[in-house]
Amino acid sequence: MKEYSITVVQTNNPAILKFETNHFITKHKNYEFKNIDEAKNAPLAQQLFYLPFIKTVYISGNFIGLERFDIVEWSDVKDEVAQQLVEYLNAGEPVVIEEETTKPVAVTVYAEVTPNPATMKFVASRKIVPATFEFKNIEEAKDSELATALFQFPFVKQVFIDENYVSVSKYDVVEWDDITMEVRELIRNFIADGKEVVATEKIGPTATKAPAIEEEAVEYDDTSLQIIDILEEYVKPAVASDGGNILFKSYEEETKTVNVILQGACSGCPSSTFTLKNGIETMLKNMMGDKINEVVALNG
Repeated sequence: MKEYSITVVQTNNPAILKFETNHFITKHKNYEFKNIDEAKNAPLAQQLFYLPFIKTVYISGNFIGLERFDIVEWSDVKDEVAQQLVEYLNAGEPVVIEEETTKPVAVTVYAEVTPNPATMKFVASRKIVPATFEFKNIEEAKDSELATALFQFPFVKQVFIDENYVSVSKYDVVEWDDITMEVRELIRNFIADGKEVVATEKIGPTATKAPAIEEEAVEYDDTSLQIIDILEEYVKPAVASDGGNILFKSYEEETKTVNVILQGACSGCPSSTFTLKNGIETMLKNMMGDKINEVVALNG
């Protein structure tokens, strides 16, 4: 059974708050309900309308958006609402009673080169997973039907899946010019068929946005927390655009060494050492001074 957690996200409208979920809660559809009568097929929305300050309920693939009346401030009630949502979802209660449909999902997928010549990034026009997943062989991919299908190609070495793209790393036995179209079509057809990319109730993501609100946070020292914030804000968006990911592993106070793990296109990339030393390491040194001596990728 899936275990849900909630991340509270502010929006540009102070009356509206987003409660992001770590698993998808609808099948490729968005809903808006302005009152309890409109929500007759949405048990979760009906439940929320019993809260006197709820004006509008938005339900999408991986979030619940709530608009409040001015009788309360979100700062006073958001934690209780988040807790209620976590308990509701983890009880296995239905979110929206959706009609089954065989209509294909509208999606486009385009191929994008990465700094790693062995890796191609296939970008979808919609969100396909709620977190990042890395599969280094077909055994690891047993709970991802898409990754398993990709490993049927003898040239596929690794598969990395992020929110809206799939990075595929190949062996040197073929050239991308000969296989890109075939790989792209497999990914596009898989998503268009509405299939689940990763069985998230069976496999834990390699990186999630936030722990469940009732769980204890991992204990990091202040320096580690500062490093994590810098990586999240400045480094991850850049490496994601290249089809990869970077994970903070540890900080060694004695040697002032930052240990990270590279994923996707960053793993095994010829330019990753240059990026680590002249990009990430230099940035951390500039921002944190003598707390940083070097950045090391544990997986090369």
